Amino acid sequence: MTASFIPPKRVLMGPGPSDVPQRILDAMARPTIGHLDPAFVELMEQIKSMLRMAFQTENALTFPVSAPGSAGMEMCFVNLVEPGDKVIVCKNGVFGGRMLENVKRTGGVPVVVEDAWGAPVDPQKVRDAFKANPDAKVLAFVHAETSTGAQSDAETLGKIAQEFGALTIMDCVT
Repeated sequence: MTASFIPPKRVLMGPGPSDVPQRILDAMARPTIGHLDPAFVELMEQIKSMLRMAFQTENALTFPVSAPGSAGMEMCFVNLVEPGDKVIVCKNGVFGGRMLENVKRTGGVPVVVEDAWGAPVDPQKVRDAFKANPDAKVLAFVHAETSTGAQSDAETLGKIAQEFGALTIMDCVT
């Protein structure tokens, strides 16, 4: 006979998983309702309204994604990159590499800006990539590369993308 697994108490200090407050654990012990239940639909509408307020938008298509960060990243690529679109992808660790995979899967044309693992994205390299590819439609980068801890200057990189009329896909999980 197998005993129930009772995990040991740990203090989790990494980028994830993280410690869950007791009030959340208590909420998770409440009864489950289905996604078509009127109470769930009402709750989802409240959450969407709060997200619109938080992100300062009135877009009715604002909604939460219940999935890992990589699924959210993929959702951005499949909705913003069309076959043939040039995408400047900054790669300085594992998750920049995952962005590159997403560009390829969507049929986008990647323009890779590579920096050493552990180094932040070099804004001058991004500017040079835009100058060489002024038709690039998207800049994709990881703000804080989980695999190395390198933090890139999101404000500067975003401004460069705006300067060239490109959208920004930024992984902000860490």
